[in-house]
Amino acid sequence: MMVTMKVVGLGIVALTVSLELFGWFLSRLRSRRTLNEVLFFPSKVACVEHTFTPNSHHSCCCSLPHSVETSLSHLLRRILSASTSLDVCLFSFSNMDLSRAVLLLHSKGVSIRVISDKDYSAITGSQIGILRKAGISVRCDGSSVHMHHKFAVVDSRLLITGSLNWTLTAVQNNKENVLITEEPDLVKPFIQEFQRIWLLNDPAQNYQNIKLISTVQEA
Repeated sequence: MMVTMKVVGLGIVALTVSLELFGWFLSRLRSRRTLNEVLFFPSKVACVEHTFTPNSHHSCCCSLPHSVETSLSHLLRRILSASTSLDVCLFSFSNMDLSRAVLLLHSKGVSIRVISDKDYSAITGSQIGILRKAGISVRCDGSSVHMHHKFAVVDSRLLITGSLNWTLTAVQNNKENVLITEEPDLVKPFIQEFQRIWLLNDPAQNYQNIKLISTVQEA
């Protein structure tokens, strides 16, 4: 009888511990919930200085509303969360706030690669030349069709995609959408697509192809 009671007692203790461990496990799963967000534009016009200098005690002197969270400021925060890498693939890139975020990450040692459409990389206001001048790796897609993608991948884990070109017009005047997700099944194909376009527009490879064609023609 005593042995039976001890066994029952140990069973109750074991069950209690198991339930506590299960509860802890569930709480950990909730805390690691996959990020999924949607932003809509046009964004409210407001100062975004606080997204670049969150710990600064110096206030900006511009006339725009301050410390207001907008779709743009939220997008900037997600971009600025990059700690190791940022791959950007855009049809058009002329927004100076988004360009500033990319340049800031570059200054902190984050590995950055940018792909843009060849025809739109040199339009008035394009930030592509500025990024390239800063030492950021930039490639322009030279295929016969427009490279119309609008996405970025942060640290190979966070996807930012949607209809939004990174331009002032798109941010302030257009009805646009941006999806932000950590879903691996969605992030992975975009990583592969970026790498595919990046390799297709390798200047060294293109030079070798041109040299090979010239050699064949001369022969």
